[in-house]
Amino acid sequence: MDASLLFDPLFRLPFVAGLLLTITLPLLGVMLRLRDEWLASLGLAHLAAATGLAGLALHIPVVVGGVVGAVFGALGKSLARGQGNSVYAFMIFVGWSLTLLIAANTVLGSAMGHALVDGQLYFAGTAQLFAVAGLFLASALGLPWLMPRLIRARFFPRNETANRLPAWRWHLGFDLLVALGMAVGVGTVGLMGAFALVFLPPWMAFRVAQSWRSTLFFSAGLATLGYLVAFVLALTMDQPFGPMLVAVLLIQAMLVAVSQRMKARQ
Repeated sequence: MDASLLFDPLFRLPFVAGLLLTITLPLLGVMLRLRDEWLASLGLAHLAAATGLAGLALHIPVVVGGVVGAVFGALGKSLARGQGNSVYAFMIFVGWSLTLLIAANTVLGSAMGHALVDGQLYFAGTAQLFAVAGLFLASALGLPWLMPRLIRARFFPRNETANRLPAWRWHLGFDLLVALGMAVGVGTVGLMGAFALVFLPPWMAFRVAQSWRSTLFFSAGLATLGYLVAFVLALTMDQPFGPMLVAVLLIQAMLVAVSQRMKARQ
């Protein structure tokens, strides 16, 4: 265990990229949980992984190739007027089968397939940093406009039809933002790491927060705390980052569940 690695300039860029991603993905996850479409993240992540590997054959960075598959998945879901988690289950099947077939039949595919699962954040470069920064900026600009409309659509679904509102704009806009987030997440922290950031912090926040604003705060805050702990542990113990991140977030979730159960008994 070498704690001096934490201050190595080599890991500053991956740290910043991962931190920005950790702040952004849980906020998207909160909206997905509100819409009961949390499985979207896993479905789009599988499609991003498949097209990311396919892009390697054309010498395209994984984070760029992944955007193609995720965006097509979001567009297909929107055009088919699919809602709920069923459409994302089909994405998982398609993405999973394509990812394994590409990995098994290409020279670099096998190694990159493992990298996408392991989530080796420490290999992140300028391409990942720029992609994450773009996602962060798009979310900062888009979510304040999207959130009120999506919340209203969730609790008052007939309002859009009665007032003839162009609802497709914010529904498609959010789907595309989630697609971008999962594609960038898969190319930075791995498939399951990205899914964990979207699923687990919002799951915890919905159980402890007392308001919508505090839900967003707790979701991003708990994710950031888990990320910092996982970053230190994985680096100093020479472990793959993705599994370590998922393990830390799971421990957090178990602690939250136990504390809530104890509070209910009092």
